[in-house]
Amino acid sequence: MSSSTNIQVDGGHDHILRPRPRKPQQATQHTQQTHHAQVTTDPVRGNSDYSSNGFLEAPQEDLPSGMTSGRSTPVPENAPASTKALSSARKQVRAEQRRRIFPTVEFASRVSHFDPQSDYRDFHGFFNLFWIGLAIMGITTMLRNFKDTGYPLRLQIWTLFTVKLWHLAIADFLMVASTAVSLPLHKIARNSQRVLTWRKGGMAIQSIYQVAWLAFWIAVPFVFNWTWTSQVYLLLHTMVLLMKMHSYAFYNGHLSETEKRLRALDEPHSASKAPAYVYPSVEHPMGELVHQDMKIDSDSEDEGLAQLREDLARELTSPIGNVTYPRNLSWSNYFDYLLCPTLCYELEYPRNDTVNWTSLIAKIVATFGCIFLLTVISEEFILPVLQESVVRLDDTFSVLERMLILAETISWLLFPFMLTFLLVFLVIFEYVLGAFGEITRFADRHFYSDWWNSTDWMEFSREWNVPVYSFLRRHVYATSKPSIGRIMATLITFLISAIGHEIVMACISKKIRGYGFICQMLQLPIVMMQRTKWVRAHKTANNVLFWCSMILGLSMICSLYVLV
Repeated sequence: MSSSTNIQVDGGHDHILRPRPRKPQQATQHTQQTHHAQVTTDPVRGNSDYSSNGFLEAPQEDLPSGMTSGRSTPVPENAPASTKALSSARKQVRAEQRRRIFPTVEFASRVSHFDPQSDYRDFHGFFNLFWIGLAIMGITTMLRNFKDTGYPLRLQIWTLFTVKLWHLAIADFLMVASTAVSLPLHKIARNSQRVLTWRKGGMAIQSIYQVAWLAFWIAVPFVFNWTWTSQVYLLLHTMVLLMKMHSYAFYNGHLSETEKRLRALDEPHSASKAPAYVYPSVEHPMGELVHQDMKIDSDSEDEGLAQLREDLARELTSPIGNVTYPRNLSWSNYFDYLLCPTLCYELEYPRNDTVNWTSLIAKIVATFGCIFLLTVISEEFILPVLQESVVRLDDTFSVLERMLILAETISWLLFPFMLTFLLVFLVIFEYVLGAFGEITRFADRHFYSDWWNSTDWMEFSREWNVPVYSFLRRHVYATSKPSIGRIMATLITFLISAIGHEIVMACISKKIRGYGFICQMLQLPIVMMQRTKWVRAHKTANNVLFWCSMILGLSMICSLYVLV
């Protein structure tokens, strides 16, 4: 398939309608051209400069300038063969172009852009159309509000943003600062040789601190009676910092034990000869014991002992090779990690050379634009529906009528929650994480994959939130699989994820109902059914079912938490 701007010369016509070439000004040139065309015209293709066998004919000696119309230099008889070939090709192309009077259409076997077999993947124009549509929605909504109330916006949610704002700022700062306790705790574990080493007591102390830290900061919004908007922000930030703190402490704890083993090999007779354990990473997603088949039978300096030292030393060195544990144990490294858009700690990350300030400013503006649209959608299309349904449910005692009100509420919230879901995805994974990526020059911007093409919930969980998925795979699934097996490790991973989602919904709605937990755990049997051979073969149907269940599930869960 060729572009419409390319000129086709293989016996066809291009897509540009050109005027007829001018007649030669000299009669002798016209006579010579006519004679030459009669001699060298191909009877099948209708193109000039062809001999009877279909090959290009060499330039004629008696026509030094007739075919050129004065536009090219005649080719001498003793010119090289390459020069004659180029001149003949030019004459052929000009003759073909003079004969293309009526434009034709090129037909070929090809598929449309939206065909499943198409390789075309650039639909950025629809992304722009999505934003144009949201802009139209926001403008029309503000015009309608101005007509009805004299104000472009409702103030129910906007006023919540300023309530106890200083409380939120101070609490958020203290919460971030309190995570730094992990660094001195780790230094104590690293320097200890007995009870407080990471394997013996350091891991337990860090785990207890994390549980107490989480409980404290979850309780803060309830104690100070914050608005739900402030509570949502602090809770989501709490979850992010909890995962960051856990990854930092447990990965460095593993490195401290690895360093102790390497130091102990200076006296091999009393050191452990077990294979080195590689912590889960991009290269080793599940973690592994390296060189297990290599036996170290003695305390002498043999090949096995040297390989063990090398394995332990490589584990203490970053994949890029610029940082080695414990040189990373500094305050600057820790706070840089807090700003990096990742939940998995590494000794070193790939970095860009400079900050793209244009991209950074655009992402900041887009972040506030998404927040503005989310607030408009909530005030105009979600909050009024829920408030009206609450009043109707209070006045109704019939079970059937209450069920009808609930079903009607869910149906009215389908489209608003679909837009909310898409905007939340954009503001978090594209703009907020992208902005922090620019600030820290963090080069790996793989925050999500094409989750919109998901055909089952397991695929969606891998691709919609890559940072959280990477954290759960590294610190939950990979670390528990060797002890309890693949099935139980999968169950534990889903269980922790479901508990996290339920905590978020319970804090927002101030109700403990378990709807989010149940829906999350129901994904396991659904995934098992979707992985069957018959269901897996229908990709389009599975993607449609995924979108329908996603849109319906969001609306239903919100309605249940608010109304029931």
